[in-house]
Amino acid sequence: MALIVQILLRLENKGSSLAEKIILGMDPGTSVMGYGIIVVKGQETRLLQYGVIHLSKYVSHELKLKKIFERVIGLIDDFEPDEVALEAPFYGKNVQSMLKLGRAQGVAMAAALSREIPITEYAPKKVKQSVTGNGNASKEQVANMLQSILKCALEPKLFDASDAVAVALCHHYNATSPTSKTKSWKAFISDNPGRIM
Repeated sequence: MALIVQILLRLENKGSSLAEKIILGMDPGTSVMGYGIIVVKGQETRLLQYGVIHLSKYVSHELKLKKIFERVIGLIDDFEPDEVALEAPFYGKNVQSMLKLGRAQGVAMAAALSREIPITEYAPKKVKQSVTGNGNASKEQVANMLQSILKCALEPKLFDASDAVAVALCHHYNATSPTSKTKSWKAFISDNPGRIM
């Protein structure tokens, strides 16, 4: 019996020594930019903070880009994320809007790169698929699923922020997917029992 207790204590101590990983997710925009920060430790994923950066009050595009850079640097300095995940711009018909959105994303990337933090981009459909199982899910469905997964209430209608949290969670799921480390779904399920509903 004492041997079993020792083994359980070792396993418990081993589990508590798991490294934390902090992921900053961003949903770039030129009027509102969402951000979400999660921490992952073992099987536990927690929301640290989420919110939006309001940019519509700035008249020129240059000032908006400056503000994005400053706020992203501030988030990085405050939370010291290990990795950054961004939602890649979707393809639209308005070329000017796409150009501005690409610049916003580039400035956010530059802020992370200036602190030597690795960056990964995800298509909007990939983010929705990772979080809800449906690449065409609505913003409301994504927010509801995030509340269920993270076991916390999210501010209603703050969809730019919840989208950014979804990007961070997508990045975590992608890093722990069966194809990234193991080749079997059985091993993945064994390693991630909390993700099975």
